[in-house]
Amino acid sequence: MSVWSGYLTLILEGALVTLQLTVMGSALALVMAFLAGLGRLSRFFAVRALATTYIEFFRGTSIFVQLFWVYFVLPFAGLTLTPLQAGVLALGLNVGAYGAEVVRGAVKAVGREQTEACIALNLSRFQRMRHVILPQALPLMLPTFCNNAIELLKGTAVVSLISLTDLTFQAQVVRAQTGNTLIPFATILFLYFVMAWAISTVMRWLERRVTRSLDGVRT
Repeated sequence: MSVWSGYLTLILEGALVTLQLTVMGSALALVMAFLAGLGRLSRFFAVRALATTYIEFFRGTSIFVQLFWVYFVLPFAGLTLTPLQAGVLALGLNVGAYGAEVVRGAVKAVGREQTEACIALNLSRFQRMRHVILPQALPLMLPTFCNNAIELLKGTAVVSLISLTDLTFQAQVVRAQTGNTLIPFATILFLYFVMAWAISTVMRWLERRVTRSLDGVRT
């Protein structure tokens, strides 16, 4: 039992790394989603082209290849990252590309009459987006953002390829040392489920809060 408690500690340490990757990667993905999603709607061709290139590149290439480029190729350009930094960067950029289309679609879904009303009130583009469009688009984004965050959580397993001691990496270590596959992988299966459930719970609470706040504004 004492031996397994030590192995459980290893797995829990891996869960902490996975949690760090998920939180920081989701934060980066959220920033990139809004930058690229709103960039696709820009009136400037160069901004639209840059945003489109980013989205299509990261959606059209493998996360495995992206991770290896970030960790192994960028040092040749003078940018050396730790495994954690490389994992956050690759995951955040990858998921952010998918989130960008969510942002663009949600903003486009807001009725054109809202924009026309803002123009009639002489609001600037920033004011229209900040005070009218985004508050109405946000509830449309949250369910898909929740799915993206869970996908990012599950995608953290790829960082074991660059020897980052995440949940999956530690389970492989325990399996190699004990010869037992069932216990370590059943444990991480449960931990992944708990973390995904926590993300879903938080996002549902946030969605209710945002929707209730928006209803208050409308009334």
